Amino acid sequence: MTAVLPDRAPGAAALRRPVLARTLWLAAGAGAIVVLAALSVSFGVRAVAFDDILAGLAGHADTVSQAAIVKRIPRTVLAILVGGALALSGATMQAVTRNPVADPGILGVTGGASLAVVVGIALFDMAGSWAFIAVAVVGAAVAAVFVYTVGSLGRGGATPLKLALAGAATSAAFVSLISAIMLPRVDLLPTFQAWQIGGVGGADWAKLAALAPVLAIGMLVCFACARGMNSLALGDDLAAGLGEHVFRTRLVSALGAVVLAGAATAIAGPIGFVGLVIPHMCRLLVGTDHRWLLPFSALGGAALLLAADVVGRVVAPSSEEIQVGIITAVIGAPFFIWIVRRQKVREL
Repeated sequence: MTAVLPDRAPGAAALRRPVLARTLWLAAGAGAIVVLAALSVSFGVRAVAFDDILAGLAGHADTVSQAAIVKRIPRTVLAILVGGALALSGATMQAVTRNPVADPGILGVTGGASLAVVVGIALFDMAGSWAFIAVAVVGAAVAAVFVYTVGSLGRGGATPLKLALAGAATSAAFVSLISAIMLPRVDLLPTFQAWQIGGVGGADWAKLAALAPVLAIGMLVCFACARGMNSLALGDDLAAGLGEHVFRTRLVSALGAVVLAGAATAIAGPIGFVGLVIPHMCRLLVGTDHRWLLPFSALGGAALLLAADVVGRVVAPSSEEIQVGIITAVIGAPFFIWIVRRQKVREL
């Protein structure tokens, strides 16, 4: 009897084609980040030509161009790190909760991190990137536990609608508490207002040195749980039947998402909708397999935040540039409404 070669087995080509397409999309995403990073370094109050960028990296550009390049490179790196972290956090939260509108901002995680940072600054004169990150991660974790607990009350457990409502109510309460804490501290209002909008303009290498290892840990945790997230998508009972430890997978995945959202918020401020928009767009390109979806979401989030930062500087090429938090809100709010309406139609 003649053996069937693996490459000629029925369906082998069909299995290869999606992998090739996904790989090409990943390569395209990485290429887009390279192009956007170059544009990020180039555009600003003073435009810098690409030749000057190369010369500046070698230390041969003129003084003004060199100063612009040195200032913009940390900003570009921060946009890549924060955008990737928020998108990866959102994709993980959507997998853990099986909620299509899950996002660090919508579920109140970003609000918890913001409140913790504000309390540390206003009441304890907290300073330093490491302190900000630690306090923000703790605040994000407390908020996540609170929202999930409230959303789990009643019949049906933690349904997507109940989680979204609990997150929205919690976020509104956090905003009120933040305003109440900051109003007496007039001396801190200018700094707080700039941070609260969400942006990457205050980047420096010291902040990046504190942020990068924390984000690396959070990303590794999420990537390690990718196969478990695929099982969770089948439902808890079926996932358990396949040998998946449902509670442990959900807990560890959520911890990675909380670390990413909290650390990113501590340094860049509460930037919304990146974790909502990007995972949905990436599913259209690479499918629902989280082993592909998570890394591609990280690339997409980095690209989105880089593009938003460049657009903010091009639209307002002055010291009063538009912060990335405003750009992502303009993009994400209509997208959120579209997702909710589509989900409502499916449930009818």
